Amino acid sequence: MRPQYDLDKIKFATDAPTFEKAVGLYESGKITKFKEDLQGYSAIVIGTQPYYVFVSSKYYDRGNCSCYLGQEETLCKHMVAVAIRAVSEGKPLSTEDKKSISEPACSGKLEILSKEELSVVKKDITSCLRYIKSYTGPSKTWFAYQDSLSEGCNRLSKLISDLPVSNQTAKLLVDMLLKLDDKLCRGGIDDSDGTVGGFIEETVRALEEYAKLDSSCVIEFEKLKGRETCFGWEEPLLKLIEARK
Repeated sequence: MRPQYDLDKIKFATDAPTFEKAVGLYESGKITKFKEDLQGYSAIVIGTQPYYVFVSSKYYDRGNCSCYLGQEETLCKHMVAVAIRAVSEGKPLSTEDKKSISEPACSGKLEILSKEELSVVKKDITSCLRYIKSYTGPSKTWFAYQDSLSEGCNRLSKLISDLPVSNQTAKLLVDMLLKLDDKLCRGGIDDSDGTVGGFIEETVRALEEYAKLDSSCVIEFEKLKGRETCFGWEEPLLKLIEARK
Protein backbone atom coordinates (compact mmCIF):
# COMPACT_ATOMS: atom_id res chain seq x y z
CA MET A 1 0.00 0.00 0.00
CA ARG A 2 1.44 3.35 -1.07
CA PRO A 3 1.15 6.28 1.37
CA GLN A 4 -0.97 9.26 0.34
CA TYR A 5 2.02 11.58 0.78
CA ASP A 6 5.45 11.74 -0.83
CA LEU A 7 8.97 12.70 0.20
CA ASP A 8 8.46 16.34 -0.82
CA LYS A 9 5.46 16.59 1.49
CA ILE A 10 7.53 15.25 4.38
CA LYS A 11 10.55 17.43 3.59
CA PHE A 12 8.76 20.73 3.10
CA ALA A 13 6.25 20.31 5.93
CA THR A 14 8.85 19.27 8.55
CA ASP A 15 11.33 21.63 10.17
CA ALA A 16 14.84 21.13 8.77
CA PRO A 17 16.54 19.78 11.96
CA THR A 18 13.86 17.11 12.49
CA PHE A 19 13.93 16.08 8.83
CA GLU A 20 17.72 15.81 8.80
CA LYS A 21 17.74 13.70 11.98
CA ALA A 22 15.04 11.45 10.54
CA VAL A 23 17.10 10.96 7.36
CA GLY A 24 20.04 10.00 9.57
CA LEU A 25 17.94 7.36 11.34
CA TYR A 26 16.73 5.95 8.04
CA GLU A 27 20.16 5.82 6.42
CA SER A 28 21.86 4.29 9.43
CA GLY A 29 19.45 1.36 9.50
CA LYS A 30 17.75 2.30 12.76
CA ILE A 31 14.27 1.43 11.46
CA THR A 32 13.60 -2.23 12.22
CA LYS A 33 10.62 -4.58 11.98
CA PHE A 34 8.87 -2.28 9.51
CA LYS A 35 5.32 -3.44 8.73
CA GLU A 36 2.34 -2.04 6.90
CA ASP A 37 -1.38 -2.61 7.29
CA LEU A 38 -4.59 -0.96 6.13
CA GLN A 39 -4.15 1.96 8.52
CA GLY A 40 -0.47 2.76 8.08
CA TYR A 41 3.05 1.71 9.02
CA SER A 42 4.64 0.46 12.22
CA ALA A 43 8.26 -0.09 13.16
CA ILE A 44 10.71 -0.18 16.01
CA VAL A 45 13.21 2.67 15.72
CA ILE A 46 16.46 2.19 17.57
CA GLY A 47 17.57 5.28 19.50
CA THR A 48 18.79 5.61 23.07
CA GLN A 49 16.30 2.75 23.47
CA PRO A 50 13.87 0.98 21.12
CA TYR A 51 10.91 3.22 20.25
CA TYR A 52 7.61 1.81 19.02
CA VAL A 53 6.29 3.93 16.19
CA PHE A 54 3.13 4.06 14.10
CA VAL A 55 2.48 6.48 11.20
CA SER A 56 -0.77 6.88 9.28
CA SER A 57 -0.84 6.09 5.57
CA LYS A 58 -2.91 9.25 4.94
CA TYR A 59 -0.96 11.83 6.96
CA TYR A 60 2.72 11.41 7.70
CA ASP A 61 2.46 13.53 10.86
CA ARG A 62 -0.32 11.51 12.46
CA GLY A 63 0.38 8.45 14.54
CA ASN A 64 2.26 7.81 17.75
CA CYS A 65 5.68 7.10 19.17
CA SER A 66 6.79 5.85 22.57
CA CYS A 67 9.48 8.56 22.86
CA TYR A 68 8.90 11.55 25.16
CA LEU A 69 7.92 13.84 22.26
CA GLY A 70 5.50 11.27 20.93
CA GLN A 71 3.92 10.99 24.36
CA GLU A 72 3.34 14.75 24.21
CA GLU A 73 1.68 14.31 20.79
CA THR A 74 4.52 16.19 19.11
CA LEU A 75 5.88 15.10 15.74
CA CYS A 76 9.25 13.45 16.37
CA LYS A 77 12.19 12.32 14.24
CA HIS A 78 11.20 8.68 14.75
CA MET A 79 7.77 9.17 13.13
CA VAL A 80 9.30 11.15 10.28
CA ALA A 81 11.92 8.42 9.76
CA VAL A 82 9.22 5.76 9.48
CA ALA A 83 7.29 7.95 7.02
CA ILE A 84 10.48 8.30 4.94
CA ARG A 85 10.86 4.52 4.99
CA ALA A 86 7.27 4.16 3.76
CA VAL A 87 7.62 6.52 0.79
CA SER A 88 11.12 5.36 -0.20
CA GLU A 89 10.28 1.66 0.13
CA GLY A 90 13.68 1.08 1.70
CA LYS A 91 15.61 2.43 -1.29
CA PRO A 92 18.59 4.81 -0.91
CA LEU A 93 17.87 8.54 -0.89
CA SER A 94 19.56 10.78 -3.44
CA THR A 95 21.47 13.91 -2.48
CA GLU A 96 18.55 15.96 -3.79
CA ASP A 97 16.09 13.92 -1.70
CA LYS A 98 18.04 14.73 1.45
CA LYS A 99 18.56 18.41 0.68
CA SER A 100 16.48 20.55 3.01
CA ILE A 101 15.98 24.21 2.06
CA SER A 102 14.24 26.51 4.52
CA GLU A 103 15.03 29.90 2.99
CA PRO A 104 15.42 31.20 -0.56
CA ALA A 105 18.84 31.93 -2.03
CA CYS A 106 20.27 33.23 -5.27
CA SER A 107 21.48 30.36 -7.47
CA GLY A 108 24.20 32.49 -9.07
CA LYS A 109 23.43 31.03 -12.51
CA LEU A 110 22.92 33.50 -15.36
CA GLU A 111 20.42 32.00 -17.78
CA ILE A 112 17.11 32.66 -19.56
CA LEU A 113 14.22 30.25 -19.17
CA SER A 114 12.47 28.96 -22.26
CA LYS A 115 8.80 29.80 -22.76
CA GLU A 116 7.84 26.31 -21.62
CA GLU A 117 10.12 26.45 -18.55
CA LEU A 118 8.75 29.85 -17.60
CA SER A 119 5.19 28.54 -17.81
CA VAL A 120 6.06 25.62 -15.51
CA VAL A 121 7.68 27.92 -12.94
CA LYS A 122 4.63 30.21 -12.92
CA LYS A 123 2.35 27.23 -12.30
CA ASP A 124 4.64 25.97 -9.54
CA ILE A 125 4.61 29.37 -7.81
CA THR A 126 0.81 29.46 -7.97
CA SER A 127 0.68 25.96 -6.49
CA CYS A 128 3.02 26.90 -3.63
CA LEU A 129 1.05 30.05 -2.85
CA ARG A 130 -2.04 27.95 -2.13
CA TYR A 131 -0.42 26.84 1.13
CA ILE A 132 -0.23 30.48 2.20
CA LYS A 133 -3.87 31.25 2.83
CA SER A 134 -6.15 33.15 5.19
CA TYR A 135 -6.88 31.85 8.66
CA THR A 136 -10.49 31.55 9.69
CA GLY A 137 -10.40 28.43 11.83
CA PRO A 138 -10.71 27.92 15.60
CA SER A 139 -7.69 28.41 17.83
CA LYS A 140 -7.11 24.65 18.10
CA THR A 141 -6.16 24.51 14.40
CA TRP A 142 -3.70 27.42 14.57
CA PHE A 143 -0.58 25.25 14.73
CA ALA A 144 -1.70 23.22 11.71
CA TYR A 145 -2.29 26.50 9.90
CA GLN A 146 1.21 27.73 10.75
CA ASP A 147 2.58 24.44 9.42
CA SER A 148 0.82 25.16 6.12
CA LEU A 149 2.44 28.61 5.93
CA SER A 150 5.86 27.05 6.60
CA GLU A 151 5.33 24.39 3.97
CA GLY A 152 4.35 26.99 1.37
CA CYS A 153 7.38 29.13 2.15
CA ASN A 154 9.72 26.10 2.13
CA ARG A 155 8.39 24.96 -1.23
CA LEU A 156 8.85 28.46 -2.63
CA SER A 157 12.36 28.62 -1.15
CA LYS A 158 13.37 25.47 -3.02
CA LEU A 159 11.85 26.77 -6.25
CA ILE A 160 13.56 30.17 -5.96
CA SER A 161 16.94 28.65 -5.08
CA ASP A 162 16.84 26.64 -8.32
CA LEU A 163 15.97 29.60 -10.57
CA PRO A 164 18.57 31.11 -12.90
CA VAL A 165 19.26 34.84 -12.62
CA SER A 166 17.81 37.23 -15.22
CA ASN A 167 15.41 40.16 -15.39
CA GLN A 168 12.87 37.51 -16.49
CA THR A 169 13.07 35.65 -13.17
CA ALA A 170 13.45 38.92 -11.23
CA LYS A 171 10.05 39.92 -12.61
CA LEU A 172 8.60 36.59 -11.45
CA LEU A 173 9.89 37.13 -7.93
CA VAL A 174 8.75 40.75 -7.68
CA ASP A 175 5.26 39.75 -8.84
CA MET A 176 5.25 36.91 -6.30
CA LEU A 177 6.29 39.28 -3.49
CA LEU A 178 3.48 41.68 -4.37
CA LYS A 179 0.97 38.81 -4.26
CA LEU A 180 2.27 37.75 -0.86
CA ASP A 181 2.16 41.32 0.40
CA ASP A 182 -1.46 41.59 -0.70
CA LYS A 183 -2.23 38.36 1.14
CA LEU A 184 -0.59 39.74 4.28
CA CYS A 185 -2.28 43.15 4.11
CA ARG A 186 -5.73 42.18 2.91
CA GLY A 187 -5.90 38.40 2.57
CA GLY A 188 -6.41 37.43 6.21
CA ILE A 189 -3.06 35.69 6.74
CA ASP A 190 -2.15 35.23 10.40
CA ASP A 191 1.63 35.61 10.29
CA SER A 192 2.03 35.89 14.06
CA ASP A 193 5.30 33.98 14.07
CA GLY A 194 6.75 35.90 11.11
CA THR A 195 7.09 32.93 8.76
CA VAL A 196 5.84 34.75 5.67
CA GLY A 197 7.47 38.06 6.57
CA GLY A 198 10.81 36.33 7.06
CA PHE A 199 10.47 34.57 3.72
CA ILE A 200 9.75 37.89 1.99
CA GLU A 201 12.86 39.48 3.52
CA GLU A 202 15.06 36.57 2.42
CA THR A 203 13.65 36.77 -1.11
CA VAL A 204 14.49 40.47 -1.19
CA ARG A 205 18.07 39.57 -0.25
CA ALA A 206 18.14 37.09 -3.12
CA LEU A 207 16.94 39.86 -5.47
CA GLU A 208 19.74 42.11 -4.23
CA GLU A 209 22.15 39.37 -5.34
CA TYR A 210 20.35 39.25 -8.67
CA ALA A 211 21.10 42.95 -9.17
CA LYS A 212 24.79 42.39 -8.47
CA LEU A 213 24.99 39.63 -11.07
CA ASP A 214 22.77 41.25 -13.71
CA SER A 215 22.11 44.98 -13.41
CA SER A 216 19.15 44.75 -15.81
CA CYS A 217 17.21 43.05 -13.01
CA VAL A 218 16.88 46.44 -11.30
CA ILE A 219 14.42 47.51 -14.01
CA GLU A 220 11.92 45.04 -12.56
CA PHE A 221 12.01 46.83 -9.21
CA GLU A 222 10.44 49.94 -10.75
CA LYS A 223 6.92 48.60 -10.16
CA LEU A 224 7.59 48.81 -6.42
CA LYS A 225 7.70 52.60 -6.55
CA GLY A 226 4.79 54.23 -4.75
CA ARG A 227 3.63 50.93 -3.25
CA GLU A 228 2.58 50.90 0.38
CA THR A 229 3.61 47.50 1.65
CA CYS A 230 2.99 45.80 4.98
CA PHE A 231 6.39 46.44 6.53
CA GLY A 232 8.54 48.27 3.99
CA TRP A 233 10.27 45.17 2.63
CA GLU A 234 10.70 46.88 -0.76
CA GLU A 235 13.03 49.64 0.51
CA PRO A 236 16.36 47.82 -0.20
CA LEU A 237 15.23 47.25 -3.80
CA LEU A 238 14.15 50.86 -4.26
CA LYS A 239 17.59 51.98 -3.08
CA LEU A 240 19.11 49.94 -5.90
CA ILE A 241 17.02 51.90 -8.39
CA GLU A 242 18.33 55.19 -6.99
CA ALA A 243 21.90 53.92 -6.99
CA ARG A 244 21.62 53.01 -10.68
CA LYS A 245 20.79 56.59 -11.73
